[in-house]
Formats: sequence, structure tokens, C-alpha cells
Amino acid sequence: MLRFIENILLILFIVSITGYILSVLKEKIYLKNNMIVINKKSVTQKHIDEADMKEFIFDGHRVKSGDEIKVILKGNKIIHGILIGAKRQERAILMVTHSDEIKKFCIDNVKKFRIISKYGKFF
Repeated sequence: MLRFIENILLILFIVSITGYILSVLKEKIYLKNNMIVINKKSVTQKHIDEADMKEFIFDGHRVKSGDEIKVILKGNKIIHGILIGAKRQERAILMVTHSDEIKKFCIDNVKKFRIISKYGKFF
């Protein structure tokens, strides 16, 4: 019985790793074709067009649209989400949170910035 459960767990582990690898390869193909997929209902084409910079260097980190980031603002407010882009004129960053809210904040208010995961990268 224990051997049977071990075999099932091994198969599930292999299937989950294979699924992860296939999803990252799909993101790589999208990046090769200059496409970034953000599966959020609140993000419209207007928001994407509003962001004039899709790739930039901020706080020593090279970030692109689609990267998952964590931002700590002055006042210790923490925002987790996916980067949409930046507006050069307003010195602002656009991002969509995990609760489907579009957040726009000035980079002068950013206390700390961290990349959680890069779009299309393994680990």
C-alpha cells in the first residue's frame, strides 16, 4: 500500500514539474514574439497604451512588463502585483495587484523595490 502511494506521489510530482516547464516555455515563446500575457480582467488596452516604457531600470534592477514585483511605499504600505509599465513624464509606475486593482504611484514614494519573479524565467 505504501509503495502504491509513493508511486502516485512520484507521478504527481513529475506531472507538476512538467507543467511548470511547459508554462515557462510558453512565456518564452510569447517573449520571443514580443507579447506579454497578463491574465487580469481589469487591465485594458488603455492601461497598456498609457505606459510608455515597458522595460526600464529601477533601483538597480532591470524590470519588464509582466514581472511580478513587491513595492514598499513610504509609510510602509506594501503592494504586490504585476508590472504593466512606467510613465516617463509623470515618473510613475503602473501595476495590477492580485486583487485586480490598477495602482499608479510616483517613484519618489517608493522606499523599497523587489522583483518576486521575472516573466519567462526559470526559478
